Amino acid sequence: MKERRFVALGDSLTEGVGDPLGTGWRGWAALLAEGLGPGVRFTNLAVSGAQTLDVLQRQTPAALALGPDVVSVVVGVNDTLRRTFDIRAVAARLDEVYGAFRARDAVLLTACLPDPGVLLGLPGALARPLARRQQGVNAVVHALSERYGAVHLHACEGAWVTDRTMWSADRLHPGERGHRQLALRFHALLAEAGIASGAAPGAEPRLPGPSRSAALWWLATRGTGWVARRCTDLLPQLLALAAAEVRHQARGTSARLDLGAARAVASALAGLTGGEQVDAA
Repeated sequence: MKERRFVALGDSLTEGVGDPLGTGWRGWAALLAEGLGPGVRFTNLAVSGAQTLDVLQRQTPAALALGPDVVSVVVGVNDTLRRTFDIRAVAARLDEVYGAFRARDAVLLTACLPDPGVLLGLPGALARPLARRQQGVNAVVHALSERYGAVHLHACEGAWVTDRTMWSADRLHPGERGHRQLALRFHALLAEAGIASGAAPGAEPRLPGPSRSAALWWLATRGTGWVARRCTDLLPQLLALAAAEVRHQARGTSARLDLGAARAVASALAGLTGGEQVDAA
């Protein structure tokens, strides 16, 4: 039987943060690899903190060198947490990455994700600008996934987002149960497409999830620092965005911010296709 290669690209979500195994992490991609069938070799190139530029410049060349039959590209949240966030750049990078793997006839796995403001429970004025950014990234991922015929998992909403048993103590990464849920949902899509022939990953975690006290302890001792490190260059801009959010809300003109974000996504996608219409829904 011909050996198949599954390579995973992305950030801490795909690295497996939140699903400990020994002294490291396992995560949804490793769980999925076990269910793809016999003769599958798995390589995880995902790195915590990675942005779309890291995936394009570092992870993609390494993955192409491995000649993957199946490749997952799940990234974008860290881009939204930076002052340099540019939906045009995100779209261009993902377009290049997706295109590179599809040109090699690799099966491409993608996913849209929840916005970090909701997961962290930030106040509305701070959460909405981040939500608008994540919605923009998700719209780009949706459109490009359709364009390249990717196996796409819609994971940005639904019961799993608000189910605390799915998430680790940091509230941003899935716990073991959440990673298993992602693996299960990807496996179902791949099995339907005739790509996964192995048994589906188990849904029930083998380790107990974090207690409420553990979650509160993480937030009190490490959570603030984690967010600060991720948002160091964003914080002044985020405060300005929050102030603008409050002003527009007071004037009843918040819809203008949503319209501006939607236009930016449409413009980014149109620029990739030479002005052809691309559905960003």
